[in-house]
Amino acid sequence: MPTVPTSVEAALRFDGVDKYFDNGTTALTGLDLSIAPGEFVAAVGPSGCGKSTLLRLASGLDSATGGTVHAPADSVGYVFQDPTLLPWRTVLANVELPAELAGTPKAERRARALDALRLVGLDGFEKQLPGQLSGGMRMRVSLARALMTQPSLFLFDEPFGALDEMTRLRMQEELQRIFADAGFAALFITHSVTEAVFLAGRVVVMSARPGRITASFDVPFPHPRPAELRYDPEFGRIAGEVSATLRGGSQ
Repeated sequence: MPTVPTSVEAALRFDGVDKYFDNGTTALTGLDLSIAPGEFVAAVGPSGCGKSTLLRLASGLDSATGGTVHAPADSVGYVFQDPTLLPWRTVLANVELPAELAGTPKAERRARALDALRLVGLDGFEKQLPGQLSGGMRMRVSLARALMTQPSLFLFDEPFGALDEMTRLRMQEELQRIFADAGFAALFITHSVTEAVFLAGRVVVMSARPGRITASFDVPFPHPRPAELRYDPEFGRIAGEVSATLRGGSQ
């Protein structure tokens, strides 16, 4: 059985969640998952198992058909597969946007945006337009923009899936460094087992559709994690167990 935190103060909790769509598709059934404050959880599963649906329910973009979802109403950061930046706004203006829409005074939002850009390693690029940046840099801007809301919970929907391998590895290292510094709770969706094990303190495995949590693996390495951890025998053992469980659940 999967192990989950039992605290009633969970940053995010799914209790017996079902999700049915009007076309007859059952995306999730009886799904239970709890994420503690400051915990980084990665979810892996076969294509179509409802991983992205999980994030939509957590963010309030969609509603569960059955069961309950407990999530903070106003403290969620969402990082999508695509950076979704406004091409006519500078890097700084893109990052400022959430605070601007919330009516935050200009001086305050400017200072917060500059801090967020420093945190993701983009200080000095404030005046650049998105079209002048690499894919990895655009994703950093997207992450900085989400940090502007100072969320207690971050939702990541395969944010590095479209990046080349070297950029993806660097972004993994950057994200876990930011996590160690900021201490938010996170639910990270990915198809990559090694990415999940490198980033997360716990990896959960979802079944084929209709999705539910079938297993949970604790990852004992402290953050921030060095790149060389990927070659550690214990890392390989955990990744192997996750992969074996994933293969068994998708058959």
